[in-house]
Amino acid sequence: MPSADARSEGPEGVRLQKVLAAAGVGSRRACEELIAAGRVKVNGRPAALGARVDPERDVVALDGSQIPTAAGLVYYAIHKPRGVLSTMSDDRGRECLGDLIVDVTTALHHVGRLDADSEGLILLTNDGALSHRLMHPSYGVRKTYLAEIEGVISRAATRELRGGVVLEDGPVTIDEVTLVDATAARSVLELSLHEGRNHVVRRVFDQVGFPVTRLVRTAVGPIRLGDLKPGRRRHLQREEVQALYREVNL
Repeated sequence: MPSADARSEGPEGVRLQKVLAAAGVGSRRACEELIAAGRVKVNGRPAALGARVDPERDVVALDGSQIPTAAGLVYYAIHKPRGVLSTMSDDRGRECLGDLIVDVTTALHHVGRLDADSEGLILLTNDGALSHRLMHPSYGVRKTYLAEIEGVISRAATRELRGGVVLEDGPVTIDEVTLVDATAARSVLELSLHEGRNHVVRRVFDQVGFPVTRLVRTAVGPIRLGDLKPGRRRHLQREEVQALYREVNL
């Protein structure tokens, strides 16, 4: 006699509650209750109990947020250390992101970059649709950094940062700038911007006369670095992946 799992699959697809449970939404019973309550849609239409879907092709949403249902999707947050390249491999043998995940058998790609002298949060995934939108300038995903500079930043430089800085390749709008810490020897500022140009944070500080001595990216959209140590990684929680999907309107 075929198993319950085998009976839930077939040419018509996989039972919706099984797909939701596999995506981490909850137990099958809890997923059935969500479907019955009208909170689940498939391809934009309210789902019915007993519905079957193709998890590789159909768009499944809970409370308006898409649920990643394709098999084998992986999402990591990793803390890139200073000196490590933002590539998965390097033909010159330099240390890179790929060296930090040698135990991961799934082929992953990095979402965005940090220059070798910078550190902090990078996302790794095999979800091409999500990573494409996260990196595309039209979606303007917000990124947050801690920048350390020598000495005490002047009020004029802070005003210039808040008002926007013009670089050789165009103006840069900075959403927020906050002085986090200051001594006679150094200042630490947190800034957020919807920018992806190369070295943009270092270049705006150079422009106002306060070159960066240390740069850490602490957030990409709703995902925060937190207390993740350099060289370490963690799986993103289902809620975090959903938040990324909402961020780029998936």
